[in-house]
Amino acid sequence: MTYAIDRLILTPDDIDLSRSPLAGHLPKSVLGETYVLGAFNPGLTRLDNGNLLLLVRIAEALKNPIFDGHVHAIRWDEGRYVLDAWPLDLVDTADPRVFKLRGGGWKIIALTSLSWLLPVELKPDGLEVVAMHYDKAVAPQDSLQCYGIEDPRISKVEGRFLMTSCSVSPERHSTTLYSSPNGLDWTFEDIVLDHQNKDMLIFEGKVGGEYWAQTRPLGYVYFAYPPGSEWRAGPSINLATSKDALYWKPHRKPGIRPHSATVATARMGGGTPPILTPEGWLSLWHGVEPKELVGIYRTYWSLLDKDDPACVVRTDHAPLIEASPDLTRPIEHQMYLRDVVFTTGIADAGDHYIVASGEADLACRITHIPKSVFAAN
Repeated sequence: MTYAIDRLILTPDDIDLSRSPLAGHLPKSVLGETYVLGAFNPGLTRLDNGNLLLLVRIAEALKNPIFDGHVHAIRWDEGRYVLDAWPLDLVDTADPRVFKLRGGGWKIIALTSLSWLLPVELKPDGLEVVAMHYDKAVAPQDSLQCYGIEDPRISKVEGRFLMTSCSVSPERHSTTLYSSPNGLDWTFEDIVLDHQNKDMLIFEGKVGGEYWAQTRPLGYVYFAYPPGSEWRAGPSINLATSKDALYWKPHRKPGIRPHSATVATARMGGGTPPILTPEGWLSLWHGVEPKELVGIYRTYWSLLDKDDPACVVRTDHAPLIEASPDLTRPIEHQMYLRDVVFTTGIADAGDHYIVASGEADLACRITHIPKSVFAAN
């Protein structure tokens, strides 16, 4: 599907790394020089002044990670950033985003970049940058975030801004919660979900007096549905509820599940925080079709019952947003992934929605989607 307004709003070249939280910490030589591997997967919200706010994941990587027979990774350590060295004969560097450590009885990886979050203020239509708030960047501040903070999702519930993110470390891969009175000044609250429960999205409003959220636990074993079932076994979008947004209880009913009618959603997870419409909660989510190393990421949508979000009112197997080679052609020289769009934020704009996505794990994309797209046929 094509849209009249669909463009990249932020690319790696727009980021000033002299103002990065990492600036001045790494060795003052070519070995410590960094670049922006990606400026992508932004949280999105509307500020009280009417402007939009992107909270952009900046993946900052070493320009020369391999030297002296080792591959190096950046790590936060007690208020400073250091380099760790791994012997090349112990690692697999096929994926540009991570390297795998060989040996051991399970998958162990290290990241080729460290991520921090940059608030970027846009005009109300989302089509022009107003300010880049480097002084309000969200960076690691605890050992549970020593490999970075990834993929923010912002919800505004009863006047309070809530942001979930993935905090990465050898201790655990956890979901962490931040809060803000204004969408710009963020306070770390705590871990809210434990190891490898990704894509947590807090609904933009309460249901039955409680906070609701979509979650996506990861695992290596899934039990089969019966033969002939309309559902396919694998990662799905689950639900959880909370009295205070800190302590969450998994909901017993399943949320959005991969459908057996299509392999395009063989793997799936949340995208935008569900937003309330007259017909129910609108949820944009990602489905992944298996292909080569990473797969093909597309954006899909579902409407959930306003009183029982475990009930899907309407959905569509056709993708809402797909990766766009036309948009990324000007930054072709920086591309390292194909066929990836990851939608992460939504804002109401009257007769349309403003939707923010990460494009190719590289840039931020803004798409205006008419509300008529989600109407019943």
